[in-house]
Amino acid sequence: MEDDSAFAKAQQEKIQCAVGFYNLENLFDTTNNPETLDDDFTPNGFKEWNSYKFNKKIAKLSKVISNIGKDDTKTSPSLLGVAEVENRSVLESLIATDNLKDEGYDIVHYDSPDERGIDVALLYKKADFKVTQSEPITLYLEAEEGGRDYTRDILYVQGELLGNPVHILVNHWPSRRSGENETSQKRIAAAQRNREVIDKLMNEDPKVKIIIMGDFNDGPHSESVKNNLVKTEFYNPMLYLGTRYEGSLNYRFEWFIFDQIIFSNNFVQLHENTLLYEKSDIYNDFFLTEYEGKFKGTPFRTYAGKRYLGGYSDHFPVYSILSTRPD
Repeated sequence: MEDDSAFAKAQQEKIQCAVGFYNLENLFDTTNNPETLDDDFTPNGFKEWNSYKFNKKIAKLSKVISNIGKDDTKTSPSLLGVAEVENRSVLESLIATDNLKDEGYDIVHYDSPDERGIDVALLYKKADFKVTQSEPITLYLEAEEGGRDYTRDILYVQGELLGNPVHILVNHWPSRRSGENETSQKRIAAAQRNREVIDKLMNEDPKVKIIIMGDFNDGPHSESVKNNLVKTEFYNPMLYLGTRYEGSLNYRFEWFIFDQIIFSNNFVQLHENTLLYEKSDIYNDFFLTEYEGKFKGTPFRTYAGKRYLGGYSDHFPVYSILSTRPD
């Protein structure tokens, strides 16, 4: 059966794969964890979160995931970074849904010290990607009132995508809840923590292939991303996706492209490159949007405050298409 694998095919013909990122908007289970601030997402909590709502949400999310990049690749993404997941269990429920159970997904996940208990993770197709190493990268931040600000770890995964060595960093940077300017240093610190890992990898191997993805809570033109993360060794296709009329999320009727996938420059070089970047896009199909009213066209989310809407997420997923080049 080895000859039927995506690895074998990649040696003989050009094949495409999708690499995506999706903030799943509070994918919590229904059980209270006394060590985190997840009380809202329990049957007796503020959101009145229960098994019916959970199962409805994972069914909807699985529909989205199964279609990311499918117009190009005819299948679901080979790699998908995710944010705002409570634990591995919710991801196991997600990949066991009817839409995904036959896709052969596995999970890289670590519990992080975030106060709400939300983490990042990587879903990957075992036929397309082989994990060789993974670890959480802790981000130490100071809270405004002093003491440590417990936030999400950065997930580092090393592996082979269609036979090509790649290194992946999955992020969910601190939010702007206390104000954009007031919290900007935290996101700069997150960028600098990524750079520590990147610089180490590039010092060991200048030709290393790196993918950085995540919800950065900052756009491609922000100081944290443009000046502290990307620098000259990376190509950020998300620079060209966000407009006044389109983004990965909408806040107070303004579009933002906080969800990004960034590639080391060797993904776009035309020579001596067996895994080539082709294009990126926002997956914002009509069924993912509010159909009418003043929020028409924005992401159809699960909740608006306490009010249950029954949607997907308050973010659209983003994705990139890569292709192999036979030797």
